[in-house]
Amino acid sequence: MSIAEREAPMITGPATDHRPLRVCHVSLTLKTGGLERLLADIARHYDAAKCQPEFLALSDVGRFADVIRDAGCTVHTLPASGRIGQVMQMTRLFRQRQFDVVHTHNTYPHIYGSVAARLAGVPVVINTRHGQRAGHGWKSRTQFRWASHLVNRIVAVSDDAAQLCVTADGVNRRKVIRIWNGIDIDDFTFTGPATANVAISVARLSAEKDFPTLLRAVAIAIQDVPDLVLKLVGDGPERQRLEDMTRDMNLSRHVEFLGERKDVPALLAQAGFFVTASLTEGISLTLLEAMAVGLPVIATRVGGNAEIVRMPETGCLVDPGDAAGLAAAMVSMCRRPESWRNLGQAGRERVEEHFEVRRMVSDYEQLYQDLLAKQV
Repeated sequence: MSIAEREAPMITGPATDHRPLRVCHVSLTLKTGGLERLLADIARHYDAAKCQPEFLALSDVGRFADVIRDAGCTVHTLPASGRIGQVMQMTRLFRQRQFDVVHTHNTYPHIYGSVAARLAGVPVVINTRHGQRAGHGWKSRTQFRWASHLVNRIVAVSDDAAQLCVTADGVNRRKVIRIWNGIDIDDFTFTGPATANVAISVARLSAEKDFPTLLRAVAIAIQDVPDLVLKLVGDGPERQRLEDMTRDMNLSRHVEFLGERKDVPALLAQAGFFVTASLTEGISLTLLEAMAVGLPVIATRVGGNAEIVRMPETGCLVDPGDAAGLAAAMVSMCRRPESWRNLGQAGRERVEEHFEVRRMVSDYEQLYQDLLAKQV
């Protein structure tokens, strides 16, 4: 039993129209990552008249757990144990707290949290698929499909992910809906792009982000734009390899590794445009953040990127793994700085209209209410 579970008061009584719904968000961790940031934003922006969220981390907690607690929400953790032990502990927790909704996030929490929720008699169970589930094998897909029989809805964060739920994971199309991710635009003041040929990329330095292709693109682009600088914000398992590549390709004057930073909005405001070479995406929060600040963007045509970027109004899309195409896009961007402000303004307007976190949270709360009403 977690510390938070022992401290939280026992809740009794059935769901009624006169109290907020009790919702438990289940994730693998509350450490650094886009999903964890989304959960923290849910804690910051929920409607207390409709919903009282709590959060359960099945593995590690981190700085986002502190943000969630500061927002007044309970964070539960589980003692280290095997999978069966985790299911039993979750079942006890869900029964004790008498949740109206268990909302799991991504594959592992979906598979085991959904079982526990049904054993505990939770009325509504949903899962959010936050990306393309790239790299998952047949066993994971089979488990995901099996667990999907236990839930009321699978929420995909992009139209692309929704289609993959049906075609790749075999989920009944009637169970799948799309709710776009959102960011808190109040955290990202519109500044517009800087005037220098500075590109910026913000991401975990991991294989699926394909930074080697981005480095090769920079090596090509500087032949036409010799003052081009790429700033990489983030850390991860690929960092040493990428630093070695940068040195071996004689790019040290053109590529800066800034590591993990807490001043991302300020760093974005110092760049001319945003670039990403990712091989897989759901709805990229860093892409949304760059557009909210007012940067034109260059992104790969993967996942939900095509649902965010409108060509040519907000930037451009290139094929993944195409260093030459990515380089050509960066050179073209550098050659028309007079267009950057208009591209950035259009990007900001698109985020405000479609990808704002309050809209996302409201959509989830409405989904909870609609599904629970069908159970009564």
